[in-house]
Amino acid sequence: MPNLLTWLIVGAIAGILADFLVKAINLGLLGKIIVGMVGAVLGGWLFGVLGISLGTGLLAQILHATIGAIVILLILSIFRRRR
Repeated sequence: MPNLLTWLIVGAIAGILADFLVKAINLGLLGKIIVGMVGAVLGGWLFGVLGISLGTGLLAQILHATIGAIVILLILSIFRRRR
């Protein structure tokens, strides 16, 4: 259970930070958490493929998730502009 709680906290923090930095899309709290959690997966994969390490620990997880969430929000904003 603590692992799920950690995912939710990291996802929420990353989603809030990404939503603050990318102002193109307004999300509710649940949307921010989901984008943050998916961003954590994307960021972890992306940094692994590129061979970049930001370290270990909670702060590194938040940075990975935030960068991944920013990428997701930028992609979503591109698709929203095309409509």
